[in-house]
Amino acid sequence: MADWHAEDLAWGHGPKLFEMFLEPTCPYSVRAFGKVKALRALAGEDKVTVKIRLQSQPWHLYSGVIVRCILAASTLPEGREAAWRVMEAVAAHREEFEFTHHATGPNRQATPDDIIARIEGYSGVALAAAFDIPDLDKAIKWQCKYARQNGIHVSPTFMVGGLVQADLGSGDDVSVWAERLMVAG
Repeated sequence: MADWHAEDLAWGHGPKLFEMFLEPTCPYSVRAFGKVKALRALAGEDKVTVKIRLQSQPWHLYSGVIVRCILAASTLPEGREAAWRVMEAVAAHREEFEFTHHATGPNRQATPDDIIARIEGYSGVALAAAFDIPDLDKAIKWQCKYARQNGIHVSPTFMVGGLVQADLGSGDDVSVWAERLMVAG
């Protein structure tokens, strides 16, 4: 794939911006990801834009592989919808992509190719060829740089209108998130 583009992981088309920095296998990020559709429905697709920013974390040992899978999926013809299906698949089968206590368990025997095959099987997205895009790391590095520029180091972290919201968390009801969006300038 000489000519590729990683599609922005954004849903909705409203002026209020809600950015979620998520690590795909983090249980708290998975909980937050599970609320995205409800937030969009409650706040209104025409009032809010939800952007998912991928926050790879090294203690989730396959984090880099999974983040690359999501971004690889975003380069496919179905773009962000393919990436969404990959994120849903990982969230639904989180323990099959994570280590017990971040260090042990059956995933120690898994290879990156095993992880890619699992994701393809659960999501129905054929992404192995896109995973091999030589300079896909540019999209991954952009995600990292953007997070660092905004002082974000862990997931989940939320930004409203470009400002970090340290008091918002994955345990909040979506009504709390929607209210914050509506009062933001």
